[in-house]
Amino acid sequence: MIKAENCSLQYKDGTLALKPFHLNIGHGETLFVMGPSGSGKTSLLKLILGIEMPSQGTFEVLGQPIKPGHEASIRLLRTKIGPIFQEFRLLEGRSVLENVILGLRFLDYSSGEMKTLANEYLERVGLGHKIHHTVDRLSWGECQRVAIARAVVRKPKLIVADEPTGNLDKSNAINVLKLLASFNDGETSVIITTHATHLVEHVSATSRLHMKNGEFEIERCLNHG
Repeated sequence: MIKAENCSLQYKDGTLALKPFHLNIGHGETLFVMGPSGSGKTSLLKLILGIEMPSQGTFEVLGQPIKPGHEASIRLLRTKIGPIFQEFRLLEGRSVLENVILGLRFLDYSSGEMKTLANEYLERVGLGHKIHHTVDRLSWGECQRVAIARAVVRKPKLIVADEPTGNLDKSNAINVLKLLASFNDGETSVIITTHATHLVEHVSATSRLHMKNGEFEIERCLNHG
C-alpha cells in the first residue's frame, strides 16, 4: 500500500520536514499518525497524495512511485484515494446529496447509480434524513460527515483524513474516528492524522505512527479487533 525506503522531505526554503525514514503499510490497515502541530504529519500526507516529491529515497503509494516525471500517473493515483481535508470544500448552495454525488464525477456510473450510492453512504454517516438540505444549513459536524461521505462513496483503496477531530467535543470526536475506521474493509486502508492522542485509545487500529520534529516511530497494535 505505502512503502518508503530512506525517504526524506526538505522544502525549498531549507526546512527538513521529514528526516530519512522507512515505512511499510499494507492493505487493509487503519493507521493513526499522531503528533503535535509541526511534527510532520501534514508533510507525510502531502507525500501520500503526491503533492510533494521526496527529496531523497523512494516513496510508493498503491505501487505508484511518487517522483518527478510521473505526474500523469500520480493524478490517476489520486482517483483511488479519498481525502478528507480540514477545510471541507463543499459547494455552498448545493444540497447534501449533490455534494456527495460530486465525489463520483468522472467515474463510470449512470445518474441513477450515482444517486443510489450517494444515498447509501449518506445513510451510513447518519445523514440520510438531510439529503435535500443545502450544506449552508448544516452544523460543522454535519458538514464534516458530508465530506466523509463524498470521499468514501467512490470506494477508494486509501482513505486519508487530516485532523478530523479539531472542532469536536470528546464524544463526537471518538464517534467520527470510529466512523472513519469503519470504512476499513480488509482492502481499503485508512490513515488518520491527529494531535489528540488521548482519543485514539478508544478506536481500533492496526498501527500508530508517533511523530515529532520530522521523525517517527511506528507502534503495531496487536489487539485491534
